[in-house]
Amino acid sequence: MSQNKRIGLAMGIVLVIVLVVTAVDTWRRNSMAAELNITPGSIPIYYGGNLIGGVVIAELESLPTVSFVDAEKGKTQEGWLLQDVFLLYLPTKELSPESQITVSSSSRGKTAVLTWAEVQNPDNNVLFDLSGAGTLKLVSTLENLDTRDEWVQDTDKIEIEP
Repeated sequence: MSQNKRIGLAMGIVLVIVLVVTAVDTWRRNSMAAELNITPGSIPIYYGGNLIGGVVIAELESLPTVSFVDAEKGKTQEGWLLQDVFLLYLPTKELSPESQITVSSSSRGKTAVLTWAEVQNPDNNVLFDLSGAGTLKLVSTLENLDTRDEWVQDTDKIEIEP
């Protein structure tokens, strides 16, 4: 192989590497920019690891409210069904009964893991209620989410795995 061919081949390889690095960098910047475009103070919703929206309390006010009396203290918990909240951002065809939903609060170190079947069951009363501080708390009559100690107060992230 002549020296000119080797130089041409090396320049071609360098050009391909530069193009790949540029493409990856552009993709990463666009991904990061998408996360920054949700409304400040909203709760990000991730589906399969991708940001699909952010829950804003003002948007929830258009949804019907439901309520139940908690067994622990006999107080009424009123808010928006989690399934109705999801339907603002995701079509039901994207979810199966086994889809896993994780609602978490980093400030309280709490996490609740539910299935779409549990969320859809009206007997479980899985809903977001406004806390006294104006943040959302996940409450329910489900056995593993029916006491204040188990509720996810100050919710700041929702993840859905199909």
